Amino acid sequence: MARLLDAKCRQCRREGCKLFLKGERCTTKKCSVERRPAVPGQHGEGRKKVTQYGTQLREKQKMKRAYGILEKQFREYYEKAEKMKGIVGENMLSLIERRLDNVVYRMGIGASRAECRQIVSHGHITVNNKNVNIPSYSVKVGDVITIKENKQELEMFKSLKGMKMVMPKWVEFNAETLTGKVLALPKREDIDMNISEHLIIELYSR
Repeated sequence: MARLLDAKCRQCRREGCKLFLKGERCTTKKCSVERRPAVPGQHGEGRKKVTQYGTQLREKQKMKRAYGILEKQFREYYEKAEKMKGIVGENMLSLIERRLDNVVYRMGIGASRAECRQIVSHGHITVNNKNVNIPSYSVKVGDVITIKENKQELEMFKSLKGMKMVMPKWVEFNAETLTGKVLALPKREDIDMNISEHLIIELYSR
């Protein structure tokens, strides 16, 4: 399974913002973006002039890194969104938000998307009572996401019971039964990512 190998904090510093790749650490003073805000590398602080292409590229890289997606798959999301009705950028965001690893993250099951990707790929999650271990699996409205019964006694899942989760309105999660549901398709206003998706569409449309 292909994955990004760059150091997570280095990715955030390169994009100049928090991508929350390390979960709770990103909200503390240990966050590298807070401690070392400069772009990584010997000449990081000296990089100032950015072209239009550079701005578009950085926005694409930011979104890819935030969701943990490589270029080939990211491009496929763009091509699929382009064929759908509506605004291409919003369609693309919606498609990526519906990835199973992201839905598990939005429900609060894991602290980061990387952790949720691992939870899914290790076979801890079922969708409509069927085993699904593909992080890129696209959920639909009405899908029921559950932590497998024989995995619920793992310490990482036991700690979820009784917790109050903060999540977007298009999903719900019961911390007692460890079961969630997709209530609606995500809309742009439901996605709290600081991303200018129109710049990505402009880049791919060149």
